[in-house]
Amino acid sequence: MMSGYVGILVSDPWLQNQFTQVELRSLKSHFTSMRRESGRLTVGDLASRMSSLKVVGENLTEEERASLIQNYHDNLDDDVDFEFFLRVYLKLNGHASARTGGSAAKNSSAFLKAATTTLLHTISESEKASYVAHINNYLSEDDFLKRYLPLDPSTNDLFEIVKDGLINVAVPGTIDERAINTKRVLNPWERNENHTLCLNSAKAIGCTVVNIGTQDFIEGRRHLVLGVISQIIKIQLLADLNLKKTPQLVELVDDSQDVEELMSLPPEKILLRWMNFQLKKSEYRKIVTNFSTDVKDAEAYAHLLNVLAPEHSKPSALAAKDPFERAKLVLAHADRMGCKRYLTAKDIVEGSPNLNLAFVAHIFQHRNGLSSQTKQISFLETLPDDSQISREERAFRFWLNSQGNSAYINNVFEDTLDKISPGIVNWKIANKPPIKMPFRKVENCNQVVKIGKQLKFSLVNIAGNDIVQGNKKLILAYLWQLLRCNILQLLRNLRFHSHGKEITDVDILEWANTKVSNSGSQSRMDSFKDKSLSDGIFFLELLSAVQPRVVNWSLVTKGVTDEEKKMNASYIISIARKLGCSIFLLPEDITEVNQKMILTLTASIMYWFLKQPVEERPSGISDSEASSQLETISNSTLDDSSSESSIDENRHL
Repeated sequence: MMSGYVGILVSDPWLQNQFTQVELRSLKSHFTSMRRESGRLTVGDLASRMSSLKVVGENLTEEERASLIQNYHDNLDDDVDFEFFLRVYLKLNGHASARTGGSAAKNSSAFLKAATTTLLHTISESEKASYVAHINNYLSEDDFLKRYLPLDPSTNDLFEIVKDGLINVAVPGTIDERAINTKRVLNPWERNENHTLCLNSAKAIGCTVVNIGTQDFIEGRRHLVLGVISQIIKIQLLADLNLKKTPQLVELVDDSQDVEELMSLPPEKILLRWMNFQLKKSEYRKIVTNFSTDVKDAEAYAHLLNVLAPEHSKPSALAAKDPFERAKLVLAHADRMGCKRYLTAKDIVEGSPNLNLAFVAHIFQHRNGLSSQTKQISFLETLPDDSQISREERAFRFWLNSQGNSAYINNVFEDTLDKISPGIVNWKIANKPPIKMPFRKVENCNQVVKIGKQLKFSLVNIAGNDIVQGNKKLILAYLWQLLRCNILQLLRNLRFHSHGKEITDVDILEWANTKVSNSGSQSRMDSFKDKSLSDGIFFLELLSAVQPRVVNWSLVTKGVTDEEKKMNASYIISIARKLGCSIFLLPEDITEVNQKMILTLTASIMYWFLKQPVEERPSGISDSEASSQLETISNSTLDDSSSESSIDENRHL
């Protein structure tokens, strides 16, 4: 079985090559919607169904569509399969385009582009060369990849190696390398597993990979591959731009209120603040607000490097009158400092935002010019540090961003006040960002609370103003219930919607125990906070039960010591992502048995298993058997008022 497979394949190679994977997925969704209306789709139905969905050729009447389709295939009672639908789509699109000189083709496919990523289909050769140089530098000592490196930036080496390989440098430990298929020659299943692991791991560190599938990697689609790689590299370069990794950043602020504001900023904003902080020490009086137009004359760079490394300032870049010459002198200054950089003078003067951001990040990593002032650092140590809150905020933030919302969330305690997530508020009465007046924020958050109550969340004595005030425990408790609601909704929509059965936490618990028991194991979890789960053995047996070949038991530890438990937990997370589970927990959530994260892990494995076609399930369980299995499970739910997620309880913590 090609586990986690999301690419759409058609039997005719020519037809396959007429569409990108993003377009195929969108068209497949429309095709499924049309067929769902009456359970089947005939040739005679196509014209009206395509017209109502505005799938193609809006300048064609329904009669014209019907005539074209009948000329193509005259038996109107024949069933339509997906490949026939694609051929009709191309025919109608071509006819509409010919009528209007090409503009119709552009308009008719607008619905496809609306759901795709914002990445351009053209790529920057400078960016590609920069990313290749970065990969060559950071992965040159990797035991597995060293035989493939260095890559040649002037060729398509990068896209070829991505067809098989993974990158695990942005956030070390994200991928347990024991889960990677590393044979020199991979079969299609193993290659697909690697890409599934890569995409799910990319989501887990904050990358936006909506509408990007494993088939896009296998085909080496350049703009999509570069889009993912650029996000991974950006996350790596900005990893130290927080107070936990670089406490010296506290020097940028004056008091506790400013510290809290700094902690809430996204890393690129902190980088800009650091740059302007250093520029104040020079004669440069402008404020740098971006990594494009504000730095393209290279003056800010010249002053910045003179502040950070005055011993390397000869010859001075400030003496140059031409921006291009000044940019070349800036890069020479950086080289003398020993600072890594992969951009050219041309990239600076053209204002390439990605490459300029990377350049400033490299400067910060090499020499940030901050001092370790005892008073400020000791003040920072007095701030509350709740690792549990930090981990949960991270998990919920990455989950929210994985949903494909247009507004990227950097901090759930700050951004969720101004940014509206589809489905949370009523768009007709919502106040759209940017929101200046506090009472407008309260109105939005009141809507959030109201909808939470409609979803039967536990929201005792909570009002919108509690969210506006940034009560972390209340916000996390709400987001947990939202995530849990989403998981249960996904499960309910899969196999059992016809029974009208609500899926509960107890159902998930019993499903997992039944799967493990049926595999011949004696392991069992009594609840999602069962401390025996800390060794990871139960989840490894569950993963093995849903896909026997996925766990290499020779790599599993006994789970006795803390280190062994962490190794098992890391392996579990990567194996689950390799299957196709979209999860955002950390190994500590398993070893410490975080009830909420344990539930999401179990539910994600269950969701993956139930999505698989019956004939491809290792156990051979049919839909009816799986349904009856759940029917025997109690319909009782966990009592929210006694759950760790209870907002009423959190109000008094």
